[in-house]
Amino acid sequence: MTSEPDKKKPIWRRYFLWGMPVAGIAAAFVGGIIFWGGFNTAMEATNTKEFCISCHEMRDFVYEEYTGTIHDVNRSGVGAVCSDCHVPKDWTHKMIRKIKASKELYGKVVGTINTREKFEAKRVHLAMNEWERMKATDSRECRNCHDFESMMPEFQKPRARQQHLNAMTVGQTCIDCHKGIAHSDARDRADEEYLEKLEAPNPDFIRQIPPEYMASLERIEAKEAAEAETEKAAKQAQHEAVQTQIAAAVDAALAEERAKSNGEEAAAPASGGGDDVDADIDWNAVATADLKLFYPGQASFEWVQNGKFHGGARPLTKGGDQCTTCHAKELDTIGNKIVAGGELEPTPIPGKRGVIDATVQAAHDNENLYVRLQWPDAGHNPAPFVDGGKMDPNNQIKVAMMITGTGIELGDQVGCWASCHADNSYMPFDPGADAIAANGDVAGRMSAQDTVTKYISESRTDVEIKGRRGKALGGWDKLEAEAQIEQYLADGTYLDLMRVYADGSATNGYLLEQRVVNDGEIAASANLSGGMWTVVFTRPLNSGAPGDVPLESGQTYTVGFAIHDDFAAARFHHVTLDTSLALDDDAAFINVVKQ
Repeated sequence: MTSEPDKKKPIWRRYFLWGMPVAGIAAAFVGGIIFWGGFNTAMEATNTKEFCISCHEMRDFVYEEYTGTIHDVNRSGVGAVCSDCHVPKDWTHKMIRKIKASKELYGKVVGTINTREKFEAKRVHLAMNEWERMKATDSRECRNCHDFESMMPEFQKPRARQQHLNAMTVGQTCIDCHKGIAHSDARDRADEEYLEKLEAPNPDFIRQIPPEYMASLERIEAKEAAEAETEKAAKQAQHEAVQTQIAAAVDAALAEERAKSNGEEAAAPASGGGDDVDADIDWNAVATADLKLFYPGQASFEWVQNGKFHGGARPLTKGGDQCTTCHAKELDTIGNKIVAGGELEPTPIPGKRGVIDATVQAAHDNENLYVRLQWPDAGHNPAPFVDGGKMDPNNQIKVAMMITGTGIELGDQVGCWASCHADNSYMPFDPGADAIAANGDVAGRMSAQDTVTKYISESRTDVEIKGRRGKALGGWDKLEAEAQIEQYLADGTYLDLMRVYADGSATNGYLLEQRVVNDGEIAASANLSGGMWTVVFTRPLNSGAPGDVPLESGQTYTVGFAIHDDFAAARFHHVTLDTSLALDDDAAFINVVKQ
C-alpha cells in the first residue's frame, strides 16, 4: 500500500511566533489598531465642548457662566474648553476620570440637576469635588497651560507677583486662590473651616524659585523704582511751587495785618489755629515722604480676616504678611473701585475722590514730636444721604494719626485697621441707637451712647469674624470687665489717637474699648492756602499720660493716618495702610529727624 503525501496547511497556519500563528497575530494587531483608533476617537469626541454642552444641564447653567470669561475669549485667542480643566491629559488619569464621570450619566437619567433650582442646591457640593480633585493633583490641569517656571513678574500686577512668590515658597497651588474663574464663584458658600483646611499649604508642592523669575522680578522692581523717583521729583517740584504760593499768601496776609493796623478792613484767614506750633522747626530741612490715603468703604477688620470676602485673609492671619505686602502699589485702583460703589460701598458719594496724595514730614527736638501733612484740596461733593450734604458741617477736614501700642492682634501688620469693626457707625452691622440703648450695661459704659465708636478686639470677650449661622460680625456688646480694660491701658494695649480739626483745634486720646480723649498734651494748626491744606501738630515724645505711646530711639512703630475730607464723618474717610515710623532712622518710612 502506498501512502498519500501530507496535505499542506493553509499559509496562515504554517508560521508561528511565540507559539501563535503569525496571521492571527497580524489580525489581532490590525483589529487592535481599529479598536484603539475607534476607542480614542470616541474618547476625544467626549472631550469636545460640543459634547459637554449637548445636555441642557451644562448648556443652560455652567456654559452660560463660562461664556465671555478669560478662558473662553482673550487677547491671545487661545481658549480653554471644558476638558482642558476637567479631564487629565495623560491616558491613565484620563481613564480614571472618565470612569468616575460615569456617575454623571446616572445623574442625567434620574434628573439630579435638571433644573436651575436643583443645580444651585448642588453647586457647592459639585464645586467642592473639583476643588478637592485639583488640590490633590497640585492643580494638574491648570499647570497644563500655566506654570510657575514660565511666569514673568514683569507682566503681572504687584499683588500677583507677591502671591506667586509666596505660593512657590510655602507650597500653595493654583486652586487655593483661583476659584470661580470660569464659573460663578461658590467659595463664599463653603464652610470657613473646610476652606481653611483645603487651602492650607502643602509642603509637597514647594518649588524652587526659578532664576528667570527672580531676574524678571529684579528688572520690574528696578523699573518701578526709577519711575517712582521720577514721579517723586515731579511731585517735589509741584510741592515747591505750592510752597511758593503759600508763602505769597502769607505775605498777603501780613500785608493785610499791616493794613488793618492802619485802620483798614482785613479779610479773615481761610482757617487757622495755633500757627506757631512749629515755629522752631525748619521744614525745608526735613525730608518728605509720600502718603497715599485711599477710600476703604466698609472693609472692616473682620472683613479682611474672612477668606470668603478677602483673598488675602490667609496670608494676613496665617502667613504674617502686612497689608502693604500685597496692596502697597495698587491703592489707586482699590480706592477708585470702592468709592464708585459696590459690595464695599452701598451708599457711594458721587464725585468723591478715591485717593488723596499727601506728603508727611516729622521732626523732634528731644522733647516733642512734630508732624506736618499737606495735600491738595478738592471740590465739594455733597453726600446724598445727609441733609445739606455735609456729615460734619463744622469741619471741612479732620486729620487723625494713630500709633499702635503693644499686644494688639495683628497690630504690626494692619496698624489702625485693628480698630475698624463691622459694627461701627455706618458699617454693615451697625446695631443702631435703639439696640444700643436696649443693652443698658454696655450703653452705660459708652460715652457715645447712640453709636459704636472704633475699638480694638482685645476690649471684647468675643468678636465674630466668620459670621457663622447668620451671626452679626463684630463684638460691640461683648465688652470686657472694667478691671481688664484698665489693665490693658496700663499695659499699653491701645491705639494712641491724635486728631486735628479744620479750625486748628486738636484732641489727644486713645482707642481701647471706645474712643477716649485723655489729658495728653497736643497743639495743632490747620490752614488752607493756595489750594493746599497744611496740618501741623505736636505732642511730647513721652508725656506719661495714659493712652500716649512713648516714642523712644531705637524703636520702630506702626502708625496710620486718616483724613476726613470734604466734611466727612465716620467711615467716609481716606486712610493709609500700615506705615512705619522711627526716630532718626532712615530705614523707617517716616523718619522723625532731630532738629
